[in-house]
Amino acid sequence: MESRISQALAKLFERHRIVFWYDSKQELWEEYEALSIKGVEKLEITNNEFGLKYRILRQEPKQKFLLYKKGAQPEDLQNWLLDVQLAQGEFRTDQAAIWLAELELGLEFSDIIENHIEFFRSGKRREALKKLLTKSDGAPIIRQKMLAVCAGSEPRTDSILENLLAEHADKREEKIKLIGRCNLDAFLWEQMTRYYGYSSNEPGIRDFVIELFKSCYAMGTQGKYNLTGDALVFLKRWKDSRQYEASFEALSADCSEILSIEQDLEKRGFRDVLELDYFQLIDRKIISNLVREIVSRTVSSTDISSWVRQRRQSHWYQEFQHLYEAIDHAAQFINTLEESNLTMDSLADGIQRYSNHWFKLDQLYRKFTYHVRCSGQASLMGALSDQIENLYSNNYLMKVNDRWQPFVDNAKSWDASPVPLQKQFFERWVKPLIGKGKKVHVLISDAFRYEIGDELLSLIRKEDRYEATLEPALSMLPSFTQLGMAALLPNKELSLADNDTGTVLVNGQSSQGITNRIKILDQAIPKRATAIKAEELMTLNKDESRALIKDHDVIYIYHNRIDATGDKRESEDRVFEAVDETLNDLIRLIKKLFGDGISNLFITSDHGFIYQNRAIDESDFATGEPNGEQVFYRDRRFVLGKGLNEVASLRKFQSSELGLVGDIEVQIPKSINRLRLKGSGSRFVHGGAALQEVVIPIVKISKKRQSDTSKVEVDILRGASSTITSGQLAVGMYQAQPATEKVQPRTLQAGIYTLSEELISDSQDLTFDFASENPRDREVMVRFVLTRKADEANNQEVILKLLEKETGTSHYKEYKSLRYVMRRSFTSDFDF
Repeated sequence: MESRISQALAKLFERHRIVFWYDSKQELWEEYEALSIKGVEKLEITNNEFGLKYRILRQEPKQKFLLYKKGAQPEDLQNWLLDVQLAQGEFRTDQAAIWLAELELGLEFSDIIENHIEFFRSGKRREALKKLLTKSDGAPIIRQKMLAVCAGSEPRTDSILENLLAEHADKREEKIKLIGRCNLDAFLWEQMTRYYGYSSNEPGIRDFVIELFKSCYAMGTQGKYNLTGDALVFLKRWKDSRQYEASFEALSADCSEILSIEQDLEKRGFRDVLELDYFQLIDRKIISNLVREIVSRTVSSTDISSWVRQRRQSHWYQEFQHLYEAIDHAAQFINTLEESNLTMDSLADGIQRYSNHWFKLDQLYRKFTYHVRCSGQASLMGALSDQIENLYSNNYLMKVNDRWQPFVDNAKSWDASPVPLQKQFFERWVKPLIGKGKKVHVLISDAFRYEIGDELLSLIRKEDRYEATLEPALSMLPSFTQLGMAALLPNKELSLADNDTGTVLVNGQSSQGITNRIKILDQAIPKRATAIKAEELMTLNKDESRALIKDHDVIYIYHNRIDATGDKRESEDRVFEAVDETLNDLIRLIKKLFGDGISNLFITSDHGFIYQNRAIDESDFATGEPNGEQVFYRDRRFVLGKGLNEVASLRKFQSSELGLVGDIEVQIPKSINRLRLKGSGSRFVHGGAALQEVVIPIVKISKKRQSDTSKVEVDILRGASSTITSGQLAVGMYQAQPATEKVQPRTLQAGIYTLSEELISDSQDLTFDFASENPRDREVMVRFVLTRKADEANNQEVILKLLEKETGTSHYKEYKSLRYVMRRSFTSDFDF
């Protein structure tokens, strides 16, 4: 007890020179007698008031005094030291006074102790409160901070509420019960009324959260609501908080059922709720409607892309991302197909048209199929999947290759000049650089077809300082791995082995396996060329990799994920996932190689492939079976042999027509038909002459010394007025140039602030990634909801700020801003 009294008095003497102590129960005389505080003189009040007053005020005006009276404080009229007491400090020894002293609060806050005694019984709560208190705090602020201690939050109403909602979502009630025991519940609901307009005869957290979702949904659907705009701002911040998103989602699901949101959404068009994301059901509604719209062809691909882009800001976007992406790619596929003229004049013309435009249909189909599979929503996407599959197979894949086939049939040799041939790769791209004393690296990814090369091109160009080009080449026939890999090596003669192995000889030597390929490279570039598998290269540390690069002028790197996945019946349905994984692999390989010091890299493929996600029908197989004197090797898309008989559904080639030496004959099913083969898959195939199989990418990559990427510029469009007169502000934003690989999207955080940097509106994350050349397509309207704190800035300047996050940090810097004047009349407080 003595130490607590000593500590409390010491705190009082930090603020006062004179402290009065009335021992009303006359039970602390011994403690007073034993008390010793450095620099403080003890005096007892015993009918000596005038003498004491003269001494403490005139004789010793700088000395600190503790004036002790054994007994209660006199009535004011009989208290001759009252003027001094009121100007100085008083020490009380009741529990409330001790707590006040401990918290360094004046006696004027005694009613807080008395009204909330349960709160102060806990030393931990008192300690936590003391850390939050400041000298300027009044009673309402102190109570607010007491609420924060109970809720385990920061002393802000929104933070207190977030913590209470998180507790409610977890089906716990310790914090809200503590608030009740501490008699702070009335104050809590007063704050809810003051900040959010919440009023109820039976206030409670569950009741509040239902009203919160109900009102905010009504605000977005032109319904009746009871809460204020501040409630909408709170809900937006709450749902966008990583810390509290789980509680938001749990309570959102609960309230969607209570408020019958599903039934309400059934009465609305999806356009009515495109800007809302308070319930997961809204995204389900939009997705379901978009699927039906695309199937019925009632909306444009431009509108679909715009709506999907808008939904990227939705709280639930990550959960439904694959569905939105599938919908977007489906709409783009249909539009691209409708705009495509699938005619050609020659082999060369067909390849040019394919590499300039048609390949996008294969790419969009792949991405649609990939995202549908990843979504796991086969039933939901069933009708759309069937439509895309039918359009792809019948209106594109079969049609374009049926029109391509006559040129294949009439070709006297497998040549499409000026399109380069695959077997010219070394002479055309590698040898010239070696002749200039440069090192060359070739990365060959099995079944890396042209449209995938285009996507890689885009990914590489987005990387700072990287430049890349893409051009098509014509693969060998038949378009299978052994021949394609052989053709990419230095060669003078290519031939097919006269047996059932499918082996390809380069200059009379087997090219099967990496050991043989190293030997062929070594013959062309003695002791200065080698080959390595991609997975082995990735295991090398920087010193080992640099030594490998230093010791060789040419390195061939072999990567195999797409073909390894697609060629197996049990995994062929995962081939598009393998494409996505391949792109990630290649980006890592590229960065490693350039990081280890290379300067010239080519990425190409041995062949492409055809993939149809649907089950293969009887009509997809060639009508005739290959036969003849000798059938050495048979696959889904080609046959090798001698003395092969002519079959109407097959195109037969002599080796000489295909740029090969020897007398092996090749037969290939026409268009996209398959040959029957037991035990193998039939959806993923290659080996034939379809455009998707024989047009391969040649990607050339280099790295610059200086940065070559930038971000799009964004302007705030000033409207006709620079005055804010209502509770909302709509502002136009303009992206100054289209987003490209090198001019990249910009993500900004937008909000309205006072001159003292206080946010007085909701905060919105905006991504500017418009790729359209049309300036009108790059404008976006952003609507801000002001909070009640905006009233405090009335008749003052406020600032609309666009903030940009510093890369790799949680900090933001100002990107651009625009000043407004807040002039809200009292009528703006009303909803009519």
